[in-house]
Amino acid sequence: MRRWRILAGVAVVAAAATVATVIALPASAETAAFTVTNSWSSGYQAQVEVKNNTSASINTWRVQLTLPAGTTVVNSWNATQSVSGSTYTFTPAGWNGTLAAGASTSFGFVANGTGRPTSCQVNGASCDGSTSPTTPPTTPPTTPPTTPPTNPPAGTTPVAINGQLRVCGTKLCNANGKAIQLRGMSTHGLQWFDKCYNKASLDALANDWKADLLRISMYVQEGGYETNPAGFTARVNSLVDEAENRGLYALVDFHTLTPGDPNFNLDRAKTFFREVSARNANKKNIIYEITNEPNGVSWAGIKSYAEQVIPVIRANDPDAVVIVGTRGWSSLGVSEGANSGEITANPVNAANIMYAFHFYAASHLDNYRAEVQRAAASLPLFVTEFGTVTYTGGGQVDLASSATWLDLLDRLQISYANWTYSDAGESSAALKAGTCNGSNYGTSALSESGTFLRSRISTPDNF
Repeated sequence: MRRWRILAGVAVVAAAATVATVIALPASAETAAFTVTNSWSSGYQAQVEVKNNTSASINTWRVQLTLPAGTTVVNSWNATQSVSGSTYTFTPAGWNGTLAAGASTSFGFVANGTGRPTSCQVNGASCDGSTSPTTPPTTPPTTPPTTPPTNPPAGTTPVAINGQLRVCGTKLCNANGKAIQLRGMSTHGLQWFDKCYNKASLDALANDWKADLLRISMYVQEGGYETNPAGFTARVNSLVDEAENRGLYALVDFHTLTPGDPNFNLDRAKTFFREVSARNANKKNIIYEITNEPNGVSWAGIKSYAEQVIPVIRANDPDAVVIVGTRGWSSLGVSEGANSGEITANPVNAANIMYAFHFYAASHLDNYRAEVQRAAASLPLFVTEFGTVTYTGGGQVDLASSATWLDLLDRLQISYANWTYSDAGESSAALKAGTCNGSNYGTSALSESGTFLRSRISTPDNF
């Protein structure tokens, strides 16, 4: 929460312009097929399917794409990416390197610029299985959008319906490849409001609010994790379990705020996420938010931190979505005079990640909304925290600006968690003061902000 500061895998996303390369496949070669799955005026999203057409298993693959001048890859997923000049090399993410005879895997990327690959090689040979590099056609035929499978879910909770989430292009997608939006609430600091997260309150969030998500906000300083690492880690794990028991996704928030440079807590972050990811690796409901609100630190510093923490998580849990905080209290840099361009020009070198954005509706208005709309065209965003009030967490509830924000997030399919599901003595709290001393978490216990949020969250999901 911004409490003290100065305001300043692949799944194909359905799109109107979906195009594919059609290549005759030899009987004994690895091949790669390039597909544009979404496009806009300044870039596009692409998918590459790698297939083993040999009669034996292969244990790795390498795809090299050469892009024309003016076009660069700004984000990729389900592959490890490197670049030399204008040639981008994609190798397995780790879990998708081995391909049995006839098997295939896919990776994707977002390009800044409209140029399509001028050359394509897989394992040193042409992507069509011949010996010379192929050039994907620049104007391939249009094909209908891909429709995700429609197998009925085994249950009715958000996790039962959607399963293991992943990032596909700029969207958060479920196990069937459908772009979805999660809506939920954030705890307050566990060192202050732990009593608010009990059976009755969590049942109300799942069953009455019909939330999809519980953000577990674990402060590192201010009486938090650094004072009792084992105790706070155990409490976070127990809340992940409580969320899982109710079919909710659990967003584990390593809540760094002061100091603003996440590298101050790098060693603590590695320890915490190593333990939490090892313990919860087999769960489908966990999402990792590795730093809350970086401030007073460059994007390069945040990126460096992320590229050291993410591998710690991936060593135990290769599939879970990871969310990276952004500059200026996770404002995409806007609160410090920057913008999302610094991220698109220098993205975190990791797959299956999203970038955090935070706002407080009474303080952050049209210029912040414009930046979110601009960034969402090329970056996968997740609003891991927002308030209906000012950035202090207090002041008058601004229902008009809050509704405008949530309408925008709904339209862009950006997931969100509200600050806070607590009875804190501030107008951002969803519960009236004193609620957590009792067992009533019904509508009569809700504040003005809580009543508004419940009405938005409890409307039917689109899954």
